Parts: sequence; C-alpha cells; structure tokens
Amino acid sequence: QVQLVESGGGLVQAGDSLRLSCAASGRTLREYYMGWFRQVPGKEREFVALITWRGGSTAYGDSVKGRFTISRDNAKNTVYLQMNSLKPEDTAVYYCAASSHWATPPSRYDYWGQGTQVTVSS
Repeated sequence: QVQLVESGGGLVQAGDSLRLSCAASGRTLREYYMGWFRQVPGKEREFVALITWRGGSTAYGDSVKGRFTISRDNAKNTVYLQMNSLKPEDTAVYYCAASSHWATPPSRYDYWGQGTQVTVSS
C-alpha cells in the first residue's frame, strides 16, 4: 500500500511559477512509475506528466510541454512538478499517482493522492 500526499498548490497570477510536491509513505516509490494528473469539474482527469522510477525518462501532456517539469527524489520518496509560465487554463486540482506500468490513462494507476488546488488568475 502506498499513501500519497500532494502539497504546494495555491493561487497565482498568469506567468507565475509553482512547484508541487508529492510525498509517499507506506512503500518506497522506487518501485513505481509516477504521474501527475489534473482535473476540473465536469471534465475527465487529464494526464500531465510521467516519470520512470529511475527518473531517466519523462513524458508530458501536449498542453504542458515546455512549461512543466517532473522530477523525483527517491531518497526522499518525493515527486515534484515544477510549473512555469502558468496560464489560467492550468487551473485544476492536481493529483499525483503511482503505477506499475509506463502509462498515461488514469485507469492504469494504482494509488492516488487527495489532490491540491492550483488556481491561476488572469
């Protein structure tokens, strides 16, 4: 069992930056691929970023490529999402998740955090 807790969300202005953190407990994250997703009310959960357990490979959703960076520190059992050049359309609840597979569909993820709200004002 893995427990995930996100932090770092907040209210920022367009063009600002935020760094989200996802701290894990229960089991080491080293066994899992880690992803970030986001969701707004009335819409499906959207893939944002993915990283291998070693951190050597990453993938990003088209809407965040070039602006967001996913990273991980296995020694700290923590995954990060650095978000730069934020836009109002980035406003959502952001979730981290753990999977045994390199995958982007939310259904392939076994463990989820509770989410952290990011609001970007124009």
